[in-house]
Formats: sequence, structure tokens, C-alpha cells
Amino acid sequence: MSTGKLALMNHFIRPQDDLYGHVNNLWHSQEEIPADRSSWGTVPYLIESTEKSVGAIIQKISADWTNATHIEDARKIAALYTSFMGEQKIDTLGLSPVLPLIRDIWKLRDNSDLSEFLGRLERIGGSGLFGTYVNVDDRNSQRYLFNICQGGLSLPDSTYYLEDRFAGIRERYVAHLVDLFTLARIDGPLAAAESALAIDVKIAEGHWSRAAARNAHSTYNLVGLDELKTLAPSFDWHRYTVGLGCSSETISEVCVRQPSYLAHVSSLMTGAPVEKWRSWLLCRVLQACAPYLADEFVKNDFEFHERAVNGTQELPDRHKRAVQFVQRAMGEAVGREYVMRYFPPGSLASVEALVSTVIRAYRVSIDELEWMTDTTKGRAHEKLDELRIKIGHPNDFINYGKLSVEYGELLENAHAVAAWKVDRKLAKIGSRVDRDEWFMLPQKVNAYYDPGANEICFPAAVLQRPFFSLEADLAENYGGIGAVIAHEIGHAFDDQGAKYDGRGNLNDWWTAEDRIAFEEKTSALIEQFGRLSPRNLPGEFVNGELTVGENIGDLGGIAIAHRAYLMALGDETPPQKGGITGSRRLFLHWALCWRTKRHEKEERRRLAVDPHSPPELRANVVRNLSEFHDEFGTREGDGLWLDPQDRVRIW
Repeated sequence: MSTGKLALMNHFIRPQDDLYGHVNNLWHSQEEIPADRSSWGTVPYLIESTEKSVGAIIQKISADWTNATHIEDARKIAALYTSFMGEQKIDTLGLSPVLPLIRDIWKLRDNSDLSEFLGRLERIGGSGLFGTYVNVDDRNSQRYLFNICQGGLSLPDSTYYLEDRFAGIRERYVAHLVDLFTLARIDGPLAAAESALAIDVKIAEGHWSRAAARNAHSTYNLVGLDELKTLAPSFDWHRYTVGLGCSSETISEVCVRQPSYLAHVSSLMTGAPVEKWRSWLLCRVLQACAPYLADEFVKNDFEFHERAVNGTQELPDRHKRAVQFVQRAMGEAVGREYVMRYFPPGSLASVEALVSTVIRAYRVSIDELEWMTDTTKGRAHEKLDELRIKIGHPNDFINYGKLSVEYGELLENAHAVAAWKVDRKLAKIGSRVDRDEWFMLPQKVNAYYDPGANEICFPAAVLQRPFFSLEADLAENYGGIGAVIAHEIGHAFDDQGAKYDGRGNLNDWWTAEDRIAFEEKTSALIEQFGRLSPRNLPGEFVNGELTVGENIGDLGGIAIAHRAYLMALGDETPPQKGGITGSRRLFLHWALCWRTKRHEKEERRRLAVDPHSPPELRANVVRNLSEFHDEFGTREGDGLWLDPQDRVRIW
């Protein structure tokens, strides 16, 4: 698969009708999704290629860690990889590694025991009734805060439990649990499976929708420990912290993201004695441990969660899964080796120049906005002034000195890694906020904007073709990484990011009239995307409210990238290549970057849970840009034509 050039353009599909199809439909007709993946295309290909490079690094370290530069990290990488690759030993152990946890479930006698066990489960990498994380306080970005959010589900989303269209998946889920409980030698596997599903359904009934859970204001609820106990009185918070490995002081003040959900699960605990929770707990434990158990557990887990839910046809080979395990465990130690080999010295300066030009383009665009007052424009400029930029890799990599893993039993190592991560997370409470911390690995093909830090981050692995190359011309780089940069900066001004100021605090810096004008534009974008369907799921529609933040990012991303491209050219006329103008190449390259083919099941899952719109709709967001219509000469009746008054332009 070629990711570095515009290969296989379909000239029977006009860009005026379908930019994505013009660039990608011939590729779609000829390319097959690899058997061990649920999707394929530009980004999945780069992920696969990067994982091969990382895999070679890990194998080399494992074969000769004594000669590595960072010898102690290398020894631990080798221990993790070797323990995962020890298939014969793992199969011989069978169920025995997880038996102590199963026995402990049968010893639970009341809700206090249940609460402590859920803390223990979280500590070893499982998930209980809710999720937790530590991040900066949304209203005081100078301190860390413990956050509690809804959780408790095995299927991708609450809709999978509550809507008729997913009834088939629920039936497959019960069959999966029957097989899982049979492997674990649980008596009455069918009754246990149905009991676990019944609890899941009750939990799902209390979940906020994903769209509602995006709201930065309604999900900020600062409570003290006494209020937490009042909110969820059936849950023993002290015993939970004992299981998690901290003290009640750690949760003396927390942010509860969905308060009604906590009250809901507390009522479930009141109405169901601990005996009713045992099958559900067995499900949570076995699913968390399955990837590290004997092959029969691994295959059972794959057959449901990957084949039935995502459409993936084949279990990735053991080496691939071992590499992913090591990356989850010691990602930055591996990343340090990756950037030494694969991040060219000139990339940093070149990408910094791109970022600078994109920011300059944002400033000009903000100044030209007719719907925004000068007061809010000035504050938007201030936010850009305070934007932090991270490119390539951290200056200081994570210290893994306190992580203890050995050449031994795989599940034990997995639990040790999880406990180390929990301890590292909890240690942030009360400490100085580390502004240099990265939340994405250098070898990750992705990028992010963090509203609590007002920072953008572009890992080394995304800085390769077709997104970026030192050898590429400006049109390619601005249609690729330039649009990604503008997209991420755009999150600082999307429907939620715009609620944060330049210091990363929830702080309304808008005038009332500007906020109303902004919300009118975002509502128009929600309505526009809510009428669109993925091409392989006709009749099933995008959730405009869930995707609006990413749609704003895409819309501003390509618009600002095009402006930045023209600014980068200065007085130079956009050069033609192969008879194609620079601006046209930029738009074509943008569509190439979203080249993606997915199994139908994966598309349906994404439609339910992904805040991004389907790739073809991301590419075709250009229908809103006058620059696109001018460049390609669209007219009424063309597939991508929008009347000027219907085009949404925010930034």
C-alpha cells in the first residue's frame, strides 16, 4: 500500500461530487483489510509499519539487553516480552494464575467487601463499576485532582445493551460468557452468563450518553469525601481506597463526572446483595485476565470482542501482541529507542515552522471573523499566545525504576505493571503539576490537544508520509500534518475547548453575544452531520452532537491549513505538479490522509462510540469551504455543492 503519494485516483468520480471517492474509491475496490485488523488505510498502515519497527527494537533488546544503553529498562523490556512469548508455559499453567482472584470473589460477604475488591480489581488493570483517573483540576490547572467517571460495561457503549439493533450482539455476548465461564470451571455457566448480562443492563440504564458526557461544565462536579459518601452511600469508599492502594486522603476532594450515575450504581448495590454481583465480578476478572492466560482464553476473548464486535477475522500473531503489551507497559522506554532511529534531526525545526505558520493563519482568520467582537478576538489571541507545543518526543522520559517485573509468569507481570501505573497516578495528588509530561507515546500515530494544559502534541510517528516528510512539497505537508496541526489547535476553540482559557481553566472568556453566535454555528454543524451516513451503512446516521468537536476541528483544520499554505508561499505563485495546482493538491492530499476501509461491524461500533465522523465525511467537510468550491469550480447539482448560506464557517 502506498501512503506517500496520490495513487489510484478514480477519475470517473469527480472531486466536485465526492472528493474522498475521487481520491480513494479505486483503492477501496482493490485493497483488502488484513485478516488481523478491523480496518485498513493510511493511518492503520502507518500504525502497522511503526509497530514493525518497534517490534524489531524490542526483539533486539530482548536478544541482548546487557549491551543496551539503558540497561535496567532493557532488562525489564526483555522480561516482559519473554514472559509474553512463553506460550508453552502459559498454556501449562492454564487457569491457575487467576484462581486466587476467583476464590476471593466467593469470599465476599457484603458491600464493603465488594467495594474493596473493586479497588483491587482496578489496581491490577481491571475495570469495575466506574473509571478513575488523575488530571489537572479543570478550574485550577495548578493542581491535580482525582476524577471518577461512569464505567462498568463490557460492551462498547450503553446503547449495545439497550437498543434493539444490538440484540444479536447481546446474544453473542451471552454465548461468549457461557464459554468463558465453562473454561473457568464455573458451575451453571448459562445462569451465570445471564446474571452478568442482567447486571450490565441495569448499569447501562444509568449511563449518560456519550454526547452528554462531553459537556465540560455538567461533568465538572467537585465534591468532598462526605458529599461522595452521601452521593453513593452503598459504596464503602474507605475500603475501596484500601483495595486501590491509597488512603481516604487521596479522595478527600474529587471530581465526579456523572453524579447521577454514581447514585444509580449505589442504588443497584442497595437493591442487590453481594451474591447477585458474583457472576458479574467473575466476568470482569476473567475478561481483564484473558489476554494473559492460556490460548483457549485468548481465543475466546478474541472471538467475541474482536470478531463479533469489530469484525476482525484473525487473531494477531503472538509477537504482535507481545509488542503491544510491552508498549502498554514501558512505552516511553521503547519510545526513547524509537526516536533515536526514526525521528530525523531536521524534522523538529521543519514542523516547528509549520506550527508557527498555522498559528499565524489562525490569527489572521480570527481578525477577519465578522461574527466575533473585538473583545473576544483579543482573548482568543491571548489563548494562542499561551499555547504550548510538543513535537516528536518528551525531553525527559518516564523513569521506570520502581517498576518490578521478572522473567516469570505473564499475568503476574501484567498485574505488576498495572499496580505501578496506579501508584504513579495516585502519587500526582498533592504534587507539582508536571507540564512536561506527555500523554501520548512518541511511537503513536496520532496527535492531541489537552484543554487543561492548553497544549498540542505531535508524536514522532505521525511525522511521516503522507502526513509529513522533509522531502515533500508544501502542498503535501500542509494538506497532511498542516491540517492535523490546525485541527488540534482548533480543539482549543471547539464547542468544549472554547470553554477553557489559556491557562487551562474552565473560564468563560466570551462575550454573551459571541457565545450565542458561536453556538448557532455549532448547531448548524450538528444538524449538517446528523443528516449524513457512512457509505457502507446507508440509513444509519452520524451523531452530530457526539462528533461536533471533531467536526469543528476538521473544518477549521483544512481551512486554516489552506490559508497557512498560501502564507508559507509568500509572493510565490502556487506551483503546479503534473498539471495540478498547489491548492488542488492540498485538498487531494487531505482526502488521501483519511483513506480508510472498515468492516461493517467496526463501522457500526465507531458510529456508536467514536467522537470522529466516518473518514469519508471528514474528507468531504470541504463542502463548507468557499476555497474548495472556487478551486474545483463546483456548481449547483454537484454532489458536494452547498449553497453559500448553508456553508458552516467558524474559524
